[in-house]
Amino acid sequence: MPDPAQLCFRALADPTRRDILKMLSQQDMTITDVAGRFDMTRAAVKKHLTILSDGGLITVEPRGRERINSINPLGFGPVLSWFDYFDGFWDDRLSDLKTAIEKDKT
Repeated sequence: MPDPAQLCFRALADPTRRDILKMLSQQDMTITDVAGRFDMTRAAVKKHLTILSDGGLITVEPRGRERINSINPLGFGPVLSWFDYFDGFWDDRLSDLKTAIEKDKT
């Protein structure tokens, strides 16, 4: 099974998918709603939505004949965890640099 962070980053790598996420952050949408905002086929939009779903960034809920796509805020957890690691990494490095500079001043 692929790493969840890898699936999230794959989903976020495409600008169209990032645009879809922005739209879904404002309202839930069907495939038809999303496709109406892009100059691409419904099948192409469905592929983008599938990749976003596989990455855990959206949920898809069947309602009758429609499938409602919603953003999944918790799906961003693996990406945030990855960035948190580097946030701590740079905090440590900058703290070490500050200490070295202050030591050189004295």
